[in-house]
Amino acid sequence: MSERGPDRQDANAAAVSARLRAILAGSIGNLVEWYDFYVYSAFSLYFADAFFPGDDPVAQMLSASGVFALGFFMRPIGACIFGRIGDNRGRRAALMLSVLLMCAGSLIIALVPTYASIGAAAPTLLLFARLLQGASLGGEYGSSATYLAETATPERRGFYSSFQYVTMIAGQLLALLVLLILQNFALDDAALRDWGWRIPFAIGALLAIVALLMRRDLAETPAFEASRGDPSVSSLRALLAHKRETMTVVGLTLGGTIAFYVYTTYMQKFLKLSAGLSATETTWISAGSLLFALMLQPVYGAMSDRVGRRPMLIAFGALGTLFTVPLLTAISNVRDAWSAFALICCAWLIVALYTSINAVVKAELFPAAIRVTGVALPYAATVSVFGGSAEYLALWFKAQGRESWFYWYASAAIFVSLVVYATMRDTKENSRMDAETKRES
Repeated sequence: MSERGPDRQDANAAAVSARLRAILAGSIGNLVEWYDFYVYSAFSLYFADAFFPGDDPVAQMLSASGVFALGFFMRPIGACIFGRIGDNRGRRAALMLSVLLMCAGSLIIALVPTYASIGAAAPTLLLFARLLQGASLGGEYGSSATYLAETATPERRGFYSSFQYVTMIAGQLLALLVLLILQNFALDDAALRDWGWRIPFAIGALLAIVALLMRRDLAETPAFEASRGDPSVSSLRALLAHKRETMTVVGLTLGGTIAFYVYTTYMQKFLKLSAGLSATETTWISAGSLLFALMLQPVYGAMSDRVGRRPMLIAFGALGTLFTVPLLTAISNVRDAWSAFALICCAWLIVALYTSINAVVKAELFPAAIRVTGVALPYAATVSVFGGSAEYLALWFKAQGRESWFYWYASAAIFVSLVVYATMRDTKENSRMDAETKRES
């Protein structure tokens, strides 16, 4: 007996270590994706004139933003393509291909000649690269969410799945770090505009290669092996038989995605344009609040393993509906960095109730045979329409002198999601994944 104890402990430790490596490899693609996402937005100020010639910097920025938006709307297409690959060929295959597309998109942007060298081919290649990245992002979310949920043990599924948003936020933090280093310590403004803007995209390509190497030895999930079916069967067509679950994903994503984009990609502009803080202050506030948000994800994920998913979603819906308008109003009126930072952290205490568990909730709704498509497609479509338009709508309302109307719009969207949370079943207690495990045993 005394010899078996240590052997069993060693086996358990090895199993936990293997699971942690799989979780890291499965989620690292999100870091690369969101790094690329944020880098394009942050550095477009420096490369816009290299691809869109002219004397009007606003027109150049609009052109660069237009390319960015087109890449965003490739996400549902990527979700369809990689959903079918993930459901029919395996989660590992989808994860490998998505990271390959990431690498290709970043490498093209890092190396593409400017308009002065090759004319109209330059913005065309930029657009092509962004389309690749958009399709990759659409496929990465569903593949990694499914892989994380299927790899985790049932009693720790919320905790392990929360690392999807840990890596998403870490990608944005890494992009901010690169921006700060290049702006303040490495290059001057002229060098950044001339060639320095290529550096972060080259880093993105290298990160994608690292992710590819980490995923090379990924084991396929038992859930996929047990559900492996005919590769010719369309998972998109099969998804039509799960209309209720599909609409649930749309509803639970609607408010959460707007809240997420408000406090990540839009917040830096909001702090500068509405609160009147300096560019340096907004960058440091964004970095600090994102770090705080990152630390919340596993804490809330582990909490959901104890109390369930639905109570946390309802808490997000109720608190988000009540406090979005007061919080955004207060942030717009602050005049010092510490007050802004504290208010944004208060907002993240609410928003993280959604971000930490939304991926596992979606995975628990669908059977293994269509899980990647079920998680990816309705999510990607909702994010493309509502998340992708959040910043534009906020700026449009501000331009009309009705900035507070956007606060009410975001609050109303969260309320719609609250209705969904209140009427859905708790996926922890009614998980398709647990039902499949019981049938297999």
